Amino acid sequence: MSALLLHFEDERAAAQRLAQASGIPAACIEAHRFPDEELRLRLPVDANGQLPAQLVIYRSLDRPNDKLIELMLVARQARELGARHITLVAPYLAYMRQDMAFHPGEIVSQKVVGRFLADLFDAVITVDPHLHRIRTLDEAIALPHAISLSGAPMLAQLIARHHDKPLLIGPDAESAQWIEAAARVHAFDYGVCTKQRHGDKDVEITLPAVSVKERAVVLLDDVASSGRTLAVAARLLHDAGAASVDVAVTHALFAGDALAVIQSAGVAHVWSTDCIAHESNAIDMAPVLAQALLPLLKSTPVITP
Repeated sequence: MSALLLHFEDERAAAQRLAQASGIPAACIEAHRFPDEELRLRLPVDANGQLPAQLVIYRSLDRPNDKLIELMLVARQARELGARHITLVAPYLAYMRQDMAFHPGEIVSQKVVGRFLADLFDAVITVDPHLHRIRTLDEAIALPHAISLSGAPMLAQLIARHHDKPLLIGPDAESAQWIEAAARVHAFDYGVCTKQRHGDKDVEITLPAVSVKERAVVLLDDVASSGRTLAVAARLLHDAGAASVDVAVTHALFAGDALAVIQSAGVAHVWSTDCIAHESNAIDMAPVLAQALLPLLKSTPVITP
């Protein structure tokens, strides 16, 4: 198997963990930003100016706008330099939330970005993409191998190490699938809140009809962005008599003061996977990603020109 994992300097640590778990070499893409914000990128070619036939590109798509341009430049040039099969490993996948036009003229970014990625790559691997009105990732990214993994089982294992009989709570209906998946791992009790959103930072939460009194509660979700939903839920849980409230998320976006907002609501621990690099990272997803990646590499025929 001749393959190479490419990454950018800011994600070296996570990419190296994936390379080690997969048993393939890794190399860094050289990047320079000009004063006018344009990028100059350089791929790590061999002595003949070529790349291996099989490439893996690691790029988590938090703060996605510049990164999507990087992916376009890298993937297009890599094809010209010998790459025949390119897999994108994007532990966080951006622009999946807008899956329909709520007002006339709104761009459905899920469809646009999905087509963009399908045109560039032969396979895409991600973790807990934010899918609402579609069931599978290949409905957004039309590829034979559009693979959606979950961080919920890993989060459940971490929670079990900290609490004997925790109560898992999802902050809104959208979190139900992650709550149920995590709860199944250790047969945890769980419930799901209802939420009304009045703005990006203005939410109204109603707790589920389950007793939280004297329980160790863990708020579990796929992503924490502004932190306001989790903070409101944490305060309500404390008011209802919870013994403790922790937070566990797959994607630690934590925009602006989000982490401080959550902690100020009485949350004891904040745990996340390393899908997005953050101080709260407590779970290494490389073994899970490698398990999905390796069959793609082994089964991909090397086509010579």
